[in-house]
Amino acid sequence: MTDLFTKEPDLLSLSYDKVKAIAEKCQKCSLCKTRHKVVFGHGPVPCDIMLIGEAPGADEDEQGLPFVGRAGKLLTLILESVDIKRPTDIYIANTLKCRPPNNRAPQADEQAACWPYLEAQLHFIKPKILLLAGTPSVKRVLQINEPITKIRGQWFKLPNHENISVMPIFHPAYLLRNPQKTKGSPKWHTWQDMKEIKNALDYLKKVKELSSNG
Repeated sequence: MTDLFTKEPDLLSLSYDKVKAIAEKCQKCSLCKTRHKVVFGHGPVPCDIMLIGEAPGADEDEQGLPFVGRAGKLLTLILESVDIKRPTDIYIANTLKCRPPNNRAPQADEQAACWPYLEAQLHFIKPKILLLAGTPSVKRVLQINEPITKIRGQWFKLPNHENISVMPIFHPAYLLRNPQKTKGSPKWHTWQDMKEIKNALDYLKKVKELSSNG
């Protein structure tokens, strides 16, 4: 474990690759004892849109990549439904870089230990739109305790990053447990949310085109 008196490096002063290398050797919490691979994140740097999930699962722990299991495959389909391709169009990470034992929910101290890495990712990725998948992600990043069922599909501003628009969405794992597609179901709401997100991305694209044309 990291010595409590060892000063952590200023991650924001380093390169993305250097921060990733530090994270891959991290021993700041007990998850370092049970992980196979650190799951740092994946996607273009920088990128207009970023998604933050909860924590790696078994498949992610084996491959070292986020959202590659059943929930990840569903996430890929959800994103592709609005023409967002992985890994070229979106950067994906989690609040934790290591898998919790038995896929339990992230603990506050574990999320706090990982937060400097996530903060550095936000610095390097420079997203304009941030998607938070699942309640643990919302609690950690937005610092609010409202259930995801009440706040999904709403826009927020990221604390200390007022230029980043944030939308909570249902976690794909939750959608796997609730497969109904009827109006008012979680999958139906997710489709509405994704259309809103696509509209926001299209607006960003138009603004960029206008600015580049003078």
